[in-house]
Amino acid sequence: MAHYELSTPVTEEQVRQLRVNDTVTLETTLFGIRDATQIHMLDRGRTTRFDLRGHAVIHTAPNVRKVERSDAYPAGYQPICIGTTTSDRMERFTRPLMEGLGVRLIVGKGGMREGSLDAFRDLGGAYLAIVGGTAALETTWIEQIEDVDLDDLNPESLWKFRIRHFGPLLVAMDSHGGSLYTEIKAEVEARRADVLASLGVMK
Repeated sequence: MAHYELSTPVTEEQVRQLRVNDTVTLETTLFGIRDATQIHMLDRGRTTRFDLRGHAVIHTAPNVRKVERSDAYPAGYQPICIGTTTSDRMERFTRPLMEGLGVRLIVGKGGMREGSLDAFRDLGGAYLAIVGGTAALETTWIEQIEDVDLDDLNPESLWKFRIRHFGPLLVAMDSHGGSLYTEIKAEVEARRADVLASLGVMK
């Protein structure tokens, strides 16, 4: 296991160094997306003025407050609570995000499935996991909402966050076919079989 400090955007070479159970701290920029953001961009053909190539995205619909634009709040939003939502339902967007928009890293909770694992392997990406229930902590890692696009979808806009020491995050899926979720599932099934056998119960 190793720890990496990565400033976005990152290269494919950097991402392919990551292995399951490594940890990552992100610096500089993180983009916030959710279901509606991806539906509009990837299903309905809407474009963004943001360049996502080499960047990390986080599955979120942040709790924000509308404020006057200023040096402190250039997008006109104050972050209140920026937590992570469950990733699984956004499974089908992983490959299009990477192929079409150049995204390299996905930050979320709960894991993703085989389609995402294949995309990470083919294109050079990784899934960085956050423990659920840590929104208050995550918010402290976000220095500013720098910009926002597709804001008619608010709160599922495309958010540009300036971040500092965002992590450590756990590499739960890597570009080499490794998946912490697959490993845990296999371990659980093996233990279940042992318990059932000890009770004399046939599977």
